[in-house]
Amino acid sequence: MEHVERDSMEVDVVIVGAGPAGLSAACRLMQQANEAGQELTVCVVEKGSEVGAHILSGAVFEPRALAELFPDWEERGAPLTTPAIRDELYLLKDADKAQKLPNALVPKSMHNTGGDIQRYVISAGNLCRWLAEQAESLGVEIFPGFAAQETIVEDGAVKGILIGDMGVAADGQPKDGHMPGMELRAKYTLFAEGARGHLGKRLIEQYDLAAGRDPQHYGIGLKELWDVSADKHEPGLVLHGSGWPLAKDTHGGWFLYHAENSQVVVGLIMDLSYQNPWLSPFDEFQRMKHHPQLKQYLDGGSRVAYGARAITKGGLNCLPKMTFPGGLLIGCDAGTLNFAKIKGLHTAMKSGLVAAESVYEALAAGDEGGQELTAFTTKWEASWAYAELKESASFGPAIHKYGTVGGGAYNFLDQLLGGKLPTVHDTTPDHAALKPASEFEKIDYPKPDGKLSFDKASSVFLSNTNHEEDQPCHLKLADPELPIRDNLPKYAEPASRYCPAGVYEVVEDDAGQPRFQINFQNCVHCKTCDIKDPAQNITWVAPEGGGGPNYPNM
Repeated sequence: MEHVERDSMEVDVVIVGAGPAGLSAACRLMQQANEAGQELTVCVVEKGSEVGAHILSGAVFEPRALAELFPDWEERGAPLTTPAIRDELYLLKDADKAQKLPNALVPKSMHNTGGDIQRYVISAGNLCRWLAEQAESLGVEIFPGFAAQETIVEDGAVKGILIGDMGVAADGQPKDGHMPGMELRAKYTLFAEGARGHLGKRLIEQYDLAAGRDPQHYGIGLKELWDVSADKHEPGLVLHGSGWPLAKDTHGGWFLYHAENSQVVVGLIMDLSYQNPWLSPFDEFQRMKHHPQLKQYLDGGSRVAYGARAITKGGLNCLPKMTFPGGLLIGCDAGTLNFAKIKGLHTAMKSGLVAAESVYEALAAGDEGGQELTAFTTKWEASWAYAELKESASFGPAIHKYGTVGGGAYNFLDQLLGGKLPTVHDTTPDHAALKPASEFEKIDYPKPDGKLSFDKASSVFLSNTNHEEDQPCHLKLADPELPIRDNLPKYAEPASRYCPAGVYEVVEDDAGQPRFQINFQNCVHCKTCDIKDPAQNITWVAPEGGGGPNYPNM
């Protein structure tokens, strides 16, 4: 990188990402410092235009870590207002029929009611907005609209981050009002970027953090928020299901949660280990909403928001080492989600709390930073969150190996026997699971009806996605010729289908030849392309800060 004069700011701890893990860590760090009467500077940078703008999750929330962080969360007004009251699980047999699974056959990890923990239907974005208020009142500095673009590494240790420049033109030249990004230097840096964080991905490679682990596995989660009529709304009703329209060798499941204010959230989570390049997760989701089991709630309602996000779902077998000199990888940046529960907020928050305690302990003992905090690993492996991941280590791989029904049966039996069955592994990376298009029939998806199902363009519009158009494209191709030369003949170039936002297209140039077009302005930062491209030719990097979706209540 050419030498640029940059402002530099020194703090004790920098946290990348104002999600549940990052904000929990920030709050816990300041709580400890304030209790001890110690000076501590903690800074959170967030690429979204505001805290919560890029947060997307189901979500049925288990407030275990929240209660550890703020035992008085109810008095503080945490946005947990809709207790989960009823739980139903369905297998969709075909386009019309559904079979309700008896409670006794539902794995215990998937029960959302009963037991000693009250769960809530929440907006994860609003939880993060509330956590940010708590963090700021404790003395944390939060900078939304600033994208961490590079990691500062000196003498083998992470020393902070470099914020991306603002005001760079598409050709890489500075525009009027260009501002070089500043250096944020810290004794310790916590990376909490969410699934497939672009700095986290590099750190895993740089420090070989995934050595001896299974390759990480991902899903894509698509979600919509609907206003429905009051007579179809039952606050706290939690529905999950699998089956139609997904083919037997395509794993995934849907959710429909009744939230507050006569709203329901509906979504599809589809494993990115699918084989058929003709598949479009977006179109599978749109088709799915026509099933009577879902349609009964949505009919006559109006869709008010749409979004999509990759989910790190490999679990314990794929969890990288989370420590390296000068920093920690936490939350979904590492992959702490418990897919057996379809929940990751509580475990992400717990990883943030353990990180904060490990960092504070080191700093309070006079540590000047740059060390590898091995005490974190000991504390993390002794936590309830780690125990949860250990208990469900086979959950995802068993479904990949034996199918949704067979894998479900394996997991049910494993949970019944207290984890006595052998651990199942899946060592095929998601991108390598894709097979040639010639092995499958092209899928003809039904046209959207504009009432229950919609096209990508109107969906992206509802995500409030916006990027400054005159800036370098943040979707980098290692080989610009590869999509047309290799992916098109072999896989019918699947990017236009796996992307849920219409970013990638194969268009004809003036000579009638195919050309690969990237509409980066549409990008909702889901990272699916970075994960699923069969040649691993696409790398997602952060665009100019403040770009991307602006999700309300997601």
